[in-house]
Amino acid sequence: MMLYLAALTIQTAQGETGRYGVVRSPAPVLNSADFKALFGGTDGIVMKSDRCGQLRELEFIALPGSVFTIREQLKSGSASICRVDTEEYTAAAGVKLYVDCRFLEFHESAPPQRSRRLPERADIVASLKKSVGSSYVWGGNVTEGVPELMDWWYGDNAGRDQHRLTLSGLDCSGLLYRASGGWTPRNSSQLLTYGRPLAVARTTAEQIAAILQPLDLIVWDGHVVIVLDRTSTIESILACGRPGKGGVVITPLIQRLKEIMRSRTPADRWPQDGKKHKSFVVRRWYGL
Repeated sequence: MMLYLAALTIQTAQGETGRYGVVRSPAPVLNSADFKALFGGTDGIVMKSDRCGQLRELEFIALPGSVFTIREQLKSGSASICRVDTEEYTAAAGVKLYVDCRFLEFHESAPPQRSRRLPERADIVASLKKSVGSSYVWGGNVTEGVPELMDWWYGDNAGRDQHRLTLSGLDCSGLLYRASGGWTPRNSSQLLTYGRPLAVARTTAEQIAAILQPLDLIVWDGHVVIVLDRTSTIESILACGRPGKGGVVITPLIQRLKEIMRSRTPADRWPQDGKKHKSFVVRRWYGL
């Protein structure tokens, strides 16, 4: 891969310039600038994936109107790749974010941040239910996928599984992010402290279920389960090696709590020592 540093003002192949970029249509944001290797590879046929079929370099998919500060421009094949920062996503320490510059509309001065409106609770619940059956996609938060990937990165001989090649699907926090219109944090690590905690330590599954409200979050490091209503939960599961078991599923509330509590204990607050823990917390965010 050839990398070219650019001046603060970025000029793309289309001749547009600017220090800021506004997303035109859903745009994959990666932690690698080597888009050519990840989408299509040397033969333009496949998408890079791990043993579970996931593109781990995908951080999230930015929504239209999202604003990026552009830090530098690089090349991947013949395409311009922008290294960016954004207020809408907190990357892990040391991780840099990259987006195909063709997804961006460029501005010299800072544009307003994406307009956000929190939907009504019933609308979020309805959107969650409509997602049932969607595939699990690491970093995914767009069920319809990103069709531009087929046009820009894959050759005519690419596999016909466009659903997968265009990142059509949701991960666990992406399920909530999509249903809330991009209102909630995009990572489960941020959901650990989102909203306010419910007191659940030293309680049973039945006692926890009795205090839960729709859209409460059952969350631990790496996963979130959403309370759908008084009797059920919804989540997007990566079921590696178990075809037909993953993706967005609904499970009875008591059943799911008991499954979680076989290996995790309820806690009132997530520990702040930076270590992994065999616990979970419950967070209430809607209406606060």
